[in-house]
Amino acid sequence: MPVARLILEIEIPHAQSLKDRRQVVRSLKDRLRHSFNLAIAELDSGEIWNRASLGIAVISASQSYLAGQLQQIDQAANRLTQALGAEVTDSYAEFLQD
Repeated sequence: MPVARLILEIEIPHAQSLKDRRQVVRSLKDRLRHSFNLAIAELDSGEIWNRASLGIAVISASQSYLAGQLQQIDQAANRLTQALGAEVTDSYAEFLQD
């Protein structure tokens, strides 16, 4: 069964504290979880206030479905980050086989 992961690098230019960063990251994670059936987690330590790395994992019986879903998730993440005053600076998708 194919598994896919998507890594998002996010820049939060207005973040002046860890609280500002947390607010954007938590909101993005909650909205993506609510919209898609996925697992999402922060990958970095959170020491840099204006940057964040998020890892997303999805699983399906069809690799073509996963490819479409990753594309939708990436587009949604870009829209949501812009609405939150942030920006996705890089994204990387990878398919894992068992």
